[in-house]
Amino acid sequence: MAFLFIFSKLTISTNYIAILADNNKIRSMKHARNFILTLAALLMVAGCNNSSNTNTKDMANNEPLQEVAGRKNFGPNHALVTTPQPCVMIATWDENRKPDVMMAAWAGQLDAKQIVISLSKHKTTENLEKTGAFTISFADERTVAQSDYFGLVSGNNEPDKVGKAGFTVTPSPNVNAPIINEYPLTLECKVLSFKDGMLIGEIINQSADECILTDGKVDLAKLKPIVFDAAGVCYRALGEVVGKAWGAGKAIAE
Repeated sequence: MAFLFIFSKLTISTNYIAILADNNKIRSMKHARNFILTLAALLMVAGCNNSSNTNTKDMANNEPLQEVAGRKNFGPNHALVTTPQPCVMIATWDENRKPDVMMAAWAGQLDAKQIVISLSKHKTTENLEKTGAFTISFADERTVAQSDYFGLVSGNNEPDKVGKAGFTVTPSPNVNAPIINEYPLTLECKVLSFKDGMLIGEIINQSADECILTDGKVDLAKLKPIVFDAAGVCYRALGEVVGKAWGAGKAIAE
C-alpha cells in the first residue's frame, strides 16, 4: 500500500514537472526524470524503514510480559519503581522575590558536586529558569505536615506558601535562592541545565545547623529525614544503623 501511494504521488509529480519543463522550454526531460527516479528510490527506502521501525515498536509494546517464578509482575508503570524515594524540598525566588517551595521525590546525586531532579512544569521550574539557582533541603519528621503541604499546593495558586506554612527564609549568600530556616540541612545550587524535564544543578555549598551534627558531621539520627513510600503512598522514617558501609561484607569477601 505504501508503495502504491508513493508511486501514484510520483506519477502526479512527473506529469507536473513535464508541464513545467514544457512551459520553461527545458531542452531535455532526462534530468527531470532521473531526479524523479532517484526521489522514488529514496522514498521507497524511507517508507520501508519507517514501516519496519513501526512494526518493531508495536511488537515490542504488545509483547506480553513473562511471569517471574515465585513473584508478582506489576509491569513498568506501577508506582513502585524505585523505593524508598527522598523527600527533596526545592526552594526558589519568584519574580517578586517571594520564596516558593515544592517537594520532589524523583531526585538523586549525579556526580560528586551535582544533583539531578526530574520535574514537570511547575512554578518552581519557571522560577529557577529565571534565577538560575535553587536550594535543596530534606523533609524530616518534624516537618511532615508543612513538607506535604508544599507538595500539595502550587505557588501559582498560593503566592505565600512559606508564610502560610509558618516557615521563614534567609537569602543564600552563595546563590540567588532562599534558604528555608526550618530545614536544618541545605544544598545551595546553581542550574547547570534544565531540558526535557531533567534539572541538573551544581552544588555550590552545603550548610547544616549545629543541631544535626555529631563530631562535625551530619548525623541522620539527629536530622531524622523522611522518605516517600510510593507503594503505600505515605512517608516513612529511617530506621537504625544495621551495618557498616564497606565493612559489613568483608566477612563474605574473605
